[in-house]
Amino acid sequence: MKKPQRRLAMSVFIDNMRAPFGRMIMSHMVADTSQELHAMAARIGVSSRWVQDRGTPREHYDICQSKRQLAIQYGAIEVTRRQLAMKIMDRYNRVRHAERKNR
Repeated sequence: MKKPQRRLAMSVFIDNMRAPFGRMIMSHMVADTSQELHAMAARIGVSSRWVQDRGTPREHYDICQSKRQLAIQYGAIEVTRRQLAMKIMDRYNRVRHAERKNR
């Protein structure tokens, strides 16, 4: 596996959830924007077909622990499940605010 050469300047967050899925342990990965989220997913080798809740404030990837560690090496920020939920709520509120502003 190639080692990360440099960190990207983006706001990507990975929670500390450890949910079993088959023989893997999974966590959630979210970002402030869809572009940042998909850029990190591509960078760590996760196909965009695995995105969950595409196009909504809850948009995220479920990623295995090896991809989680790689994302952290590339600059993703480790957060608790509660902090991640707050990030999602912040994103939801930004979307709602933008929708109201455009009415």
